[in-house]
Amino acid sequence: MIILKNARITAGTSLKHTDILIINDRIFEIGDNINHAHATIYDLDGALVIPGAIDVHTHLREPGFTHKETIKSGTAAAARGGVTSIMSMPNLSPVTDSVDELNSLKRIIDRDALVNVYPYAALTKNQKGEIPSDIEGLAPLVKAFSDDGVCVNSEKLLLECMIRVKKANSIIASHAEFLGAVNSRDAEVLAVERELRVVEQTKCPYHFCHISTSDAFDMIRKARMKGLNVTCEVTPHHLILNESDNKCNTNFKMNPPLRSKADYIATREALLDLTASIIATDHAPHSKQEKALEYSVAPNGIIGLETFIPLIYTEFVKTGLITFERMIECITYNPARRFNLEFSQLKKKSKADLAVIAIDEEKEFKEDEIVSLSKNSPFIGRRLYGNNILTLVGGIVKYKDQRFSKNQENINKGENK
Repeated sequence: MIILKNARITAGTSLKHTDILIINDRIFEIGDNINHAHATIYDLDGALVIPGAIDVHTHLREPGFTHKETIKSGTAAAARGGVTSIMSMPNLSPVTDSVDELNSLKRIIDRDALVNVYPYAALTKNQKGEIPSDIEGLAPLVKAFSDDGVCVNSEKLLLECMIRVKKANSIIASHAEFLGAVNSRDAEVLAVERELRVVEQTKCPYHFCHISTSDAFDMIRKARMKGLNVTCEVTPHHLILNESDNKCNTNFKMNPPLRSKADYIATREALLDLTASIIATDHAPHSKQEKALEYSVAPNGIIGLETFIPLIYTEFVKTGLITFERMIECITYNPARRFNLEFSQLKKKSKADLAVIAIDEEKEFKEDEIVSLSKNSPFIGRRLYGNNILTLVGGIVKYKDQRFSKNQENINKGENK
């Protein structure tokens, strides 16, 4: 049993002060002056309680690449960032392309994960883009399919996969990148054009990962207006940075790369008009040794779980570009609804997957405080508001800031009974 005292929650366009009582894995009561003799009490001192974020695009690297990240370290980073559910990509070793490999991965998740983890299944065998994976066998066990990191470049194969995925009542998430395009920008635009054409034929539910070009947004916008079952996500880094911010530092190297000022503006506009209804991090950890390589050969990718909420709060909510409600829609409600995940709301009986963010405090994002096994972030040194200070998953505390010392808590043995 937990009481969150002196909390704030959203109430329409404003905030209100309240207490929140959590029993087992549910919100039991929201109101003033809640007390219980046997509760563990956290005095939030006006911090904002929100539904935990849901990140539908992460890389946990285990099995196969545990020098970069593990399920334990990656989910600890998520908990620190206020992310209570994540969807993890299948580009592992071995690739998650069969029921046996999926079950093996789920055993590690069940043992080590601190937050809810929903693994993707690979769309094609070994992500080679040659033959489909066991779509029918995997579909009841996963929320979606993806060959993220690569693109299914055979239109004939993509057509077959979409037909089978639609029949299995699932969804495809695509890293849209046309093989053989002249440059990265054209690769995204040509792939989106091709994939939308096949979506129109098959009516398969389809989600585009990390879209970053104005032309791609325009096509997706038109497809949605035509009624196609298509969504797309944008990343915090494409919303906040552009190519002029990259000074050949490998912590700014990712795929898609940082775009031109025009594409950066289009990315922000797509978020504001909900063409892009989901924000996801594409959390992609790499070791220091890998990122220390020469820029041209260093791997693509940056971490993002620990800066997810504070970046969006600082750059978009605090500046008045979007409301608290819009932020929560894009980081929690919309991703959950798109991929059929359970999510929390600030109301009685809702599951207590919650984040507590300090919206009035500014804090520097420091490398030595990063929980992820890898430290490859372009935001190291940036001062941010809205940092997460307390995370509950299923009513159990999975992360707490050092401010919650023993003398602040009325501790019952075990933090939730």
